[in-house]
Amino acid sequence: MPRYNVAQVNIGRIRAELNDPIMAGFVNRLDEINALADSSSGFVWRLIESEGNATYLRPFDDPWMLLNMSVWESIEDLRRFVYETSHRELLKQRHDWFERLAEVYSALWWVPDGHIPSVDEAKQRLAHLRKNGPTQFAFTFKTVVEPDEEFQKGIDWGAFRPCPAV
Repeated sequence: MPRYNVAQVNIGRIRAELNDPIMAGFVNRLDEINALADSSSGFVWRLIESEGNATYLRPFDDPWMLLNMSVWESIEDLRRFVYETSHRELLKQRHDWFERLAEVYSALWWVPDGHIPSVDEAKQRLAHLRKNGPTQFAFTFKTVVEPDEEFQKGIDWGAFRPCPAV
């Protein structure tokens, strides 16, 4: 059976421009948290632009919407990073910097080992989760759906537009 990693996307609508003092608590910790992710057990990949993060990428029609995306060896590795490191402190302060979104803002999905997801793929997974709830195509930490080999074989991985930041 092929090996699968877990990809994640989360989005947030910022309350102000990144250089605004309102955003300082978030922006000032980006390098620290990204370095922590990069050195965490099970980390595989994260979306990076020339600035060293993905905060200047605006893949939505809304210029205030940020996107973060990464790949991990397992759900456990990702969960450990998100909830058991200093990243958790940022989660607790999320609403200081980001508006509350009425819809789903985070999705997980399985990718074959070596696959780097594109922004287009992440947007499709998030949209699918919003419309259909947790499925093989996209799920959440709360409702993890284990990979199904037949379903994975049926995915046209080439149908997703390539990632501009890879």
